Amino acid sequence: MSMTATRTADTATLALTAARALAAVLPTGASLTPRLHTTGGFAGATGQAVVATFVGALSVDLAVVLTEVPDLVDEAADTAPVVAVQDVLQPALEAASDAFGAGVLDDARVEDASDLFADDESVVFELAGEAGIAGWFAVRVRQSPSDSRATVGSYAGKLGRISNVEMALTVEIGRTRMPVRDVLAMEPGAVIELDRSAGSPADVLLNGRLIAHGEIVVIDQDYAVRITKILDAAEDVD
Repeated sequence: MSMTATRTADTATLALTAARALAAVLPTGASLTPRLHTTGGFAGATGQAVVATFVGALSVDLAVVLTEVPDLVDEAADTAPVVAVQDVLQPALEAASDAFGAGVLDDARVEDASDLFADDESVVFELAGEAGIAGWFAVRVRQSPSDSRATVGSYAGKLGRISNVEMALTVEIGRTRMPVRDVLAMEPGAVIELDRSAGSPADVLLNGRLIAHGEIVVIDQDYAVRITKILDAAEDVD
């Protein structure tokens, strides 16, 4: 097998893993199965794709198009316009990006993804359900797995070029999942129960990716976090 064929096979395997992870998390209310899309168009829906970019050992463009916006978004938009389809689909894209190893996925956005879906380098899947095709998912790897293994030694030097780039560092003391109706019903004084007990370590996230654990401290009447553990790439999930 040629080197090009090997790279293509590696990319296709990663793309399929990503598509299965995305389909498992999509809030469509029905089970979806990713199938390789080979012919035909996308019903003109790519202009309203939800797109995100992953940067790690691989650089990957992800885009998902649903034939119908989930009911959850439609219902919430009537009273809370801040709830957008990209917010609802962000967890699914994050699940898909996990297939490509450690890295950072940017915030999902809505944009025209026609070029991404039409690119010969993209792997496109149909998201098939019992009622037919519910959408499409495109994966474009801009660096193949084989290329990344060959150049991994040069990353440290290249990263020095962006050492002064600012990134969002977030401290999270806990989280919870709530139906949109409960969020819309919140009023001042409402109590939200988190998934942590008092005294549990806080999570430190860089652009949404868990990188460390710490503890909350007070310094000169300001809150701060004392880092207690830096996570390796293999430890970035609990």
